[in-house]
Amino acid sequence: MSEAPPRPSAIEIVPVSGLRAFMEFCRVPRRLYRGQKGFSPSLDAERWTMYAHKLNPHYKLVRSQAFLAKRDGDTVGRIEAQVYNDAVPNQASPYQFGSLDAIDDRDVVAALLKAAETWLKSQGARVIHGPFSPSINAECGMLIQGFEAMPMVFMPWHPPYLSRHVEALGYAKARDLISYGYDVSARDRDATPLLLNRPEWRARLKFRPLRMKDLASEVDLMTRLFNDAWSGNWGFTPITRDEFKSMADSLQFLMTEDYGFVTEIDGEPVAFGIIVPNLHEVTADLDGRLFPLGLPKAIGRIRKKAYKSGRLALFGMTQALHKSARGGIVVLTMIEELRLRSRKVALDHVEFGWVLEDNAGMRRPIEMSGAKIDKIHRIYERRLDGAPQTAVMAAAQAE
Repeated sequence: MSEAPPRPSAIEIVPVSGLRAFMEFCRVPRRLYRGQKGFSPSLDAERWTMYAHKLNPHYKLVRSQAFLAKRDGDTVGRIEAQVYNDAVPNQASPYQFGSLDAIDDRDVVAALLKAAETWLKSQGARVIHGPFSPSINAECGMLIQGFEAMPMVFMPWHPPYLSRHVEALGYAKARDLISYGYDVSARDRDATPLLLNRPEWRARLKFRPLRMKDLASEVDLMTRLFNDAWSGNWGFTPITRDEFKSMADSLQFLMTEDYGFVTEIDGEPVAFGIIVPNLHEVTADLDGRLFPLGLPKAIGRIRKKAYKSGRLALFGMTQALHKSARGGIVVLTMIEELRLRSRKVALDHVEFGWVLEDNAGMRRPIEMSGAKIDKIHRIYERRLDGAPQTAVMAAAQAE
């Protein structure tokens, strides 16, 4: 008689508490996904600044609890649950999960999601959305297309099996987030801008570089423009000045003023954009670790600023220009400006993203430029009380 196959060991869900567990939480993706095509590990130190409550101002706005999944003493997954104290995301729930990563085992994914659901229900949740890692203004969505595309800074990567497990466990699509890739050619660098040279715009529409020496004023401007620009978007949660300043303080060490711009019409700022250099290019071989030998390598490479790819990660255009011909002109001239700037910063590939799937006003001009869909990330919804979706969403907004 053949022996029965051994039963899998029990899964233990452990709340993250203390420095050792926190460090383990930050390392989970690189330990689980190491070597998989399309994955490039973030630096541990950068993850610390993202998830440490004393370093990321986002955590002043929420109550949260992170969890680790363990089996036979090994960490096999993680998740974080959070609820906003006061803010109510536009048309979405303030009860959210994020940072979901796990081995290819549906039982592990189920145990993690159950832990997040139980904690969120204890806070009053009836519907939850995610992943937000840790917010819609940071890394969000689960990768469902583009697994082998170029790894890009501040864009989450997940293996194909993870979304399959999540959907099999009853999570439904809420929204898809689209990212576009654009390969900059020699023709782009040599091209003469058409819209920027039109007589009706030449004197009125200007792009100026970011004023890195006056970052405080620029942060005020960008926070205002960003919140005005996206206030009507699904899931929008206002970004605070402290959150924006925290991002800007980190990015100034990676970029020069040529990576950012402010768009002005008749001298009035109406939009801004920041291309974040793709840090993965210079850190991929460090396996996320700066110590003991990675730090001098990373510093030397960052100082050279010899990036070949980047991501238009931060962008905002005043609401008054949305769904208007002038707004379309601003986006198209922005793309012309980026082509011109590629002569200085020598980027060969730019990612535009993410953009909500139903934001036709933003997607159309990006697609007109020749950019192609590179990645799709999905935000999921889980109803915890069985109510119809419309009633649940109304309840979430009332909360």
